[in-house]
Amino acid sequence: MKTTSLFALASSLFIPTLALQNGVGRLPTLGYNTWNAYQCNIDEDLLLTTAQLMKSLGLQAAGYNYVNIDDCYAERNRSSDGNIIADKVRFKGGMKRLTDKIHALGFKTGIYSDSGWFTCAGYPGSFQNELRDARTFQEWGFDYLKFDNCAIPYDSIIREGIVGKYKRMADAIATLSRTTGKRPLTFALCEWGWSQVWQWGKQFGQSWRTTGDIAPNWDSLANIINFNSFITQATDFFGRNDLDMLQLGNGNLTFDEAKSHFTAWALMKSPLLIGTNLSAITNETLEILTNREILAINQDPVVGASISPFRWGINPDWTSNSSFPAQYWSGESQNGTVFMLLNTLNAPADLTFNLTESPWIRAGRAYSVRDLWTHTDNGTAVRNFTARAVPPHGVVALLLRDAGDEPAGLFPECSVWWQCTDRNGTRVGG
Repeated sequence: MKTTSLFALASSLFIPTLALQNGVGRLPTLGYNTWNAYQCNIDEDLLLTTAQLMKSLGLQAAGYNYVNIDDCYAERNRSSDGNIIADKVRFKGGMKRLTDKIHALGFKTGIYSDSGWFTCAGYPGSFQNELRDARTFQEWGFDYLKFDNCAIPYDSIIREGIVGKYKRMADAIATLSRTTGKRPLTFALCEWGWSQVWQWGKQFGQSWRTTGDIAPNWDSLANIINFNSFITQATDFFGRNDLDMLQLGNGNLTFDEAKSHFTAWALMKSPLLIGTNLSAITNETLEILTNREILAINQDPVVGASISPFRWGINPDWTSNSSFPAQYWSGESQNGTVFMLLNTLNAPADLTFNLTESPWIRAGRAYSVRDLWTHTDNGTAVRNFTARAVPPHGVVALLLRDAGDEPAGLFPECSVWWQCTDRNGTRVGG
C-alpha cells in the first residue's frame, strides 16, 4: 500500500488546455476491443462474430457502437512499397472487406498502431510512417486509432519528447482529413500517463491513457481510481482521461467489484471498451454493462465533466492511497447531481455524507434520491444521506434532484455549522 499526501501538489497537477474540436469524439467512446480477451489470438471471423454478438446481446442497442482491433493483426514486415500489410492468413479477406462488413452491421471500427519502431507485440510501428499509415487505416475503412508507446527510438534519432512523438500522428491525421475531406480518425493516445498527458493530450486526440495497463483484480482497479482522482479536471467534451479498457468478465472480480469498476469508469467519463469473450458472457456481467442509467451519465450531451472526490473518507483529503482511494464523489449531470460512494474496505460499511459537501448541492433544499443500480426512487434526502452496509469493494450510485425547500424549523440553522451566523451577528457555529 502506498500512501502520499498530495495537498501541496494538487494545484500543480492540472493546467487547463483547449480541446481539439475536429468533429469527432465529443463523447466517450463505447465499444469493444480485442486485447483483454484475446491478445494476439485474433482473426476476421472473431471480429465478425464479436460484432454479431454485440448486436444480439443488446450491447449495440445500449450504445456500444465501436468494434476495435488491437495489436497483432499485421504481417511482421511492411510491403516493398513501405505499407503495413494485414496478416494474409488471419485476415485473408483484407481489412477493407472486414470493415465494410462491420459497418454494415451498424458499427464503427478501430485499429491499432504504435508511435515507435514496433508495436508492443513486435509488429511494424508507425514512427516515420505516420502519414502513410494514417492513409492506410483510412483506406481500410477504420474510424478510430489507438496509438501505443513501445519501441521508442533513440534520443539521437527522435530528438523530441513524448509530446512531439504523439504530435507526429496527430498532425498526420489532421493533414489526411484536410486533403481528403473525410472525417479524421478518432485518436486515442496510449502513452500510459507519461509526461503528464492530462496537461496536453487534448491538443492531439480525444482520449489519453493515464496509467499503465489494467489487470482484472481489485488492486489494479483501486490503483487506477486513486491516480485518476487527482486529475479529473482534465476530462470534458472532446477530450478525456482514459482509465484503460474494461475488465468486466475477466479474472476473479466479484460482482460488487465489477459494479464498482464500471461505475467509476463510466462516471469519470472514461471510454468504455468491453474486453471479454462475449460468447461466454454471464448475465451478471451483461446486466452491469447495459445499465442504461449509468451509461446515460457517461454519454451526457450537456455535461462533459467527470465526477470528482469531495471527501476522501478513510484518508485525509488529498491523500494518495493506491489501496484505499477516495470514497465520496459527485458531479453535475443534465438531470441532477450524481454521487458515487465507494466502499474501499474489505468489510461492509455505512457511508454517510452531508449533501452540501458536494459543490453541486444547494443549502436549504431537499433532494429526491434515485438509485442508479436498483433503479428505484428512494425518498427525499434532507441535509444528510447514509448508504447502509455497502458491500466490500462495493459501490452506490445516486442521482439527486432538487425537491424544493427543506422543512422549516430544522436545527442547527445551517447544514454545516462552521461560521453559521445570524443576521444580528450571533454565531451559531464555531
